[in-house]
Amino acid sequence: MTAQHGLWTRNFVDGQFVEPDTDRGFEQVEPATGRPIARVHEADAALVDRAVQAARRALANGWADTAVRERAALLRRAADRIEERFEEFVAAEVADTGKPVTQARELDVARALTNFRTFADVVAAAGLESFLTDLAGGRQALNYAVRKPLGVVAVIVPWNLPLLLLTWKVAPALACGNAVVVKPSEETPATATLLAEVLAEVGLPPGVYNVVHGFGQDSAGEHLVTHPGIDGVTFTGSSATGSHVMKAVAPRVRPVSFELGGKNAAIVFDDVDLDEALTGLTKSVFTNTGQVCLCTERVYVQRGVFDDIAAGLVERARGLRLGPPEDPQTTTGPLISHAHRKKVLDYFALAEQDGATVLTGGGVPALGTELGGGSWIEPTIWTGLTNAHRPVREEIFGPVAALIPFSTEEEAIALANDTDYGLAASVWTNDLRRGHRVAQRMNVGMSWVNTWFLRDLRSPFGGVGLSGIGREGGESSLHFYTEPTNVCVQL
Repeated sequence: MTAQHGLWTRNFVDGQFVEPDTDRGFEQVEPATGRPIARVHEADAALVDRAVQAARRALANGWADTAVRERAALLRRAADRIEERFEEFVAAEVADTGKPVTQARELDVARALTNFRTFADVVAAAGLESFLTDLAGGRQALNYAVRKPLGVVAVIVPWNLPLLLLTWKVAPALACGNAVVVKPSEETPATATLLAEVLAEVGLPPGVYNVVHGFGQDSAGEHLVTHPGIDGVTFTGSSATGSHVMKAVAPRVRPVSFELGGKNAAIVFDDVDLDEALTGLTKSVFTNTGQVCLCTERVYVQRGVFDDIAAGLVERARGLRLGPPEDPQTTTGPLISHAHRKKVLDYFALAEQDGATVLTGGGVPALGTELGGGSWIEPTIWTGLTNAHRPVREEIFGPVAALIPFSTEEEAIALANDTDYGLAASVWTNDLRRGHRVAQRMNVGMSWVNTWFLRDLRSPFGGVGLSGIGREGGESSLHFYTEPTNVCVQL
């Protein structure tokens, strides 16, 4: 049983790969070279229905009632099997996204293992509160809650961190006894399909994990979120798409967990350790070519160190190495597609029209014949913009940041919070009291001090405003993927 059949990437339904209908397929392109690498079988409404029905049967056939210890053991076996097939997942992730092989190894696939192991531990240790209620006449009542699976969950994941975010959702969903129908991005179908092989190998019952490929509107995504057999939707992606998903599930009042866009701020105070701040900012602006929802696109710098930060960040940006993903020396990959590059370049042009000074980057690099057809773009730093300009207000999702000066702490807080988004922020200072104070005043779901992207997977993850609804991570994930039933017994 393999995910690919010839050059086809196949759907996975009810424990089996579905033979492709050659009339329904689309071409997948390698971002680093622009070359086609596979045909992907697009699921129609009938196939999506088959997947949802298979998931419902799996629940009815006993998966929902499986003991917690058995589900936790299965997640640990899945992690072990991914580890055994580690390089296969790395190769699939690199081909899908074009990201450097070092990042795929150290971040994406490594986190997939950790996601499964973490949620195996979380679900095994989780409990619920109980209460003794005093009644008249000296009697009491015992109230306790039991968790039940949410049911069939639609899992829709984006193209930027496809395996990491897939396992971030699938691991807790399975840990809680749900069945899932996964719709990976049409840009990055391979790792979700490869995971189907692994889960089948470790004994996950048929129908518990299903994969349907396709697009959003009028394709697999829309068929999935509008299906009456779906009990909840977890989605990571753009704010605009999240709004469409919410409208689709609203008539049936289904719960949603959304991690959406970000226009994240960093605040750099003049007492900062410059080298530490520059190292952190380089990561937060340019990791994954800026294609991370948590990446920093607005950097507010106190005037005393503005020139030092600007010069240092330009030097770091120019030191990034764009090149073949398989080269261990490559630090920075391409954007996901030519269409996305056009969007980013349009913002580059708009920024210059708005009076931005381009300190570095701003265009398309010349990388030779082999990579010339890829979706490459230069790491870019601007000055000269303000919060009034669209490139500072709208999510770009590329390797770019605007540097904006400030004078006082209150001004910095006001500038950072002047946004419709609210996913993440970072504060850079050697004054620990100031770090705590400012981080707590950020209108975001996650606020870092002197670091970025440092995660304890038991802690809440999510955003406010246009950045999302709900929280995932640790017991927060269990709250979404289960429905508690309170039992009250009069004693």
